[in-house]
Amino acid sequence: MHLKGFEKLAEHVPELNTKIGRMKIAASFFGILGLTILYFILTDNIPTWTLDSQIVVMALGYLLLSRFFTQKKTYIEKYKEAAYTNAFGRFALPGLAVIFAALAHIAYMNGPKFTQPTLTTIFTWLGWFNVIVGAALWWQAVSTFGVDNLTMLYVYFPKEGRIVNSSIYGIIRHPVYGAALRVGIGLALLNMGIYAITFAVLLPLGIFGWIRLVEEKELLERIPDYAEYRRHVPAFFPYPNRIPVFLKFLLTGK
Repeated sequence: MHLKGFEKLAEHVPELNTKIGRMKIAASFFGILGLTILYFILTDNIPTWTLDSQIVVMALGYLLLSRFFTQKKTYIEKYKEAAYTNAFGRFALPGLAVIFAALAHIAYMNGPKFTQPTLTTIFTWLGWFNVIVGAALWWQAVSTFGVDNLTMLYVYFPKEGRIVNSSIYGIIRHPVYGAALRVGIGLALLNMGIYAITFAVLLPLGIFGWIRLVEEKELLERIPDYAEYRRHVPAFFPYPNRIPVFLKFLLTGK
């Protein structure tokens, strides 16, 4: 495979070096993704469950993902070099599958819809704008950082981490989360449902809580200057004077 960082990731995940191994990993991810989507389809037939289910399932996804971090020391002691493979397969991969399914569910959540023509027109334009910007930001982030960084390989192998020189780090701290947030908001606006938009209002709080309580806690321990960096660079949305540089990154990846 010719994805940036794939060779480094494959050094620590032997299954990626064989076709059968890659198929097993993909089957595990898409199996959990499919089961979660099926759950949403079934529970959406109970209107009062829609928003509650969305919140609970998203929280479950982040709970699974958090164990990738909280079980780090235990897994390193128990599995040594295989700690990352085991932790990612048991916690991060299913957690990400559940989170992706929950984000996709925003597009088809049921419930009462906004129907006022002016409002629906505004929602449509803003929705597509957020989806397009979010998709572009995600693509550039994947291309820039590589799958080794995006799969959090260096949480377990910090000494092997590589420096990523990119203008985006001077604009927002978490471009991948920023991309997911924009896509989620965009899908909610396109859905035009009260439940979907309510969840979109709650989504930034949930993601911000995650990075503060889990991911940035680990970064503060691993990177001495991170606290100072965090004070000067916003998490998801650029300061107004940095928007031109942000747009340049979306278009060029630089």
